Amino acid sequence: MSDYKFDTLQIHAGSAPDPATGAVQTPIYQTTGYVFKDADHAARLFNLEEVGYIYSRLTNPTVSKLAERVAALEGGAGAVCCSSGHAAQIMALFPLMGPGLNIVASTRLYGGSITQFGHTIKRFGWSCTFVDFDDLDALEAAIDDNTRAIFCESISNPGGYITDIPAVAKLADKAGLPLIVDNTLATPYLCRPIDLGATLVVHSLTKYMTGNGTVTGGCVVDSGKFDWSASDKFPSLSAPEPAYHGLKFHEALGPMAFTFHSIAIGLRDLGMTMNAQGAHYTLMGIETLSLRMEKHVANAKAVAEWLENDPRIEFVTYAGLPSSPWHERMKTVSPKGAGGLFTVAVKGGYEACVKLVNNLQLFANVANLGDTRSLIIHSASTTHRQLSEAQQIAAGAAPNVVRLSIGIEDAGDLIADLDQALSAATA
Repeated sequence: MSDYKFDTLQIHAGSAPDPATGAVQTPIYQTTGYVFKDADHAARLFNLEEVGYIYSRLTNPTVSKLAERVAALEGGAGAVCCSSGHAAQIMALFPLMGPGLNIVASTRLYGGSITQFGHTIKRFGWSCTFVDFDDLDALEAAIDDNTRAIFCESISNPGGYITDIPAVAKLADKAGLPLIVDNTLATPYLCRPIDLGATLVVHSLTKYMTGNGTVTGGCVVDSGKFDWSASDKFPSLSAPEPAYHGLKFHEALGPMAFTFHSIAIGLRDLGMTMNAQGAHYTLMGIETLSLRMEKHVANAKAVAEWLENDPRIEFVTYAGLPSSPWHERMKTVSPKGAGGLFTVAVKGGYEACVKLVNNLQLFANVANLGDTRSLIIHSASTTHRQLSEAQQIAAGAAPNVVRLSIGIEDAGDLIADLDQALSAATA
């Protein structure tokens, strides 16, 4: 369906009337197992000689339809869905990494990702070097013989910083490394990292893709363009796989090598499976993705402009504002807008931020984003609490900053709510 436009793909990609019943919506296949036609059919499936369903830890028809739709929207060759955005990050790294190997990641990441890469992956024997991706010389210097991937966010959480994906992708190509881009905040409606040179795209489907705060989910999309056999750096994909009688994934499966490896080995052994009902909710959410993102962007721009001119505010980080240092970059990386998330520094510091959060009525104080409703959180005391103050500042989550996720309500109502809460916070 690659010839269709985005608004058509978000409804039809990966979806067709159910052949058994004629149902228009993709059914929820609430099952763990699937009957094989015969013993030979089962053997072919287990030997990756035929595509089909074996067990729902690996593949499920509802989840597979979701993966097809996200891959189509991102312009990828294939995709695999999993249980959360954090699971997607591990799934993306799993075929690439091994003990003693490292990744290079942007300093401007979600706090949980900084913790995952800075601490948790060390238990696998992996490590991460964090670099300011605006300093391309520092980024290149951080890459060594043991580096296996470069990781960034298209639009960063929480500060709304926009990564120069084409420049980073050029550097990754020079080093012979895959570039992994977390596209959660932008969604493929605002940014298509693969078109800009990324190898893999990860999503927390929990956020804008589902859009209603009901389920958690993650996805990894493969561009299908990286040559995993160009060096000996990625043996999981280029070398014989003992568990499949010496099958070489890249040689046998070409552009689908990463996707099949992620299912046949990643989900098989890590078990970070997405459930069918969660996939169903996300499929329904994606049907209105473009409509919601347009409203998110329009509302965010209106609220950010009002806040920028308010004397109670020190600064606003929204890249959709002409004053933002990332505004020109937005036109290349995210031409339809800077998303619906940004941070605000409140005069009065930490205490004023706490009072602001406590006095809002429409904005919910929630550790989530990308919902249809507007959300707020004080990142330094919650999502980024585990970081040092220096790390918080580097990530755009300083103690005097709150994160706003602007929903699709009436913009005037949101501004009025912020106005009364700021009056209480700075009295």
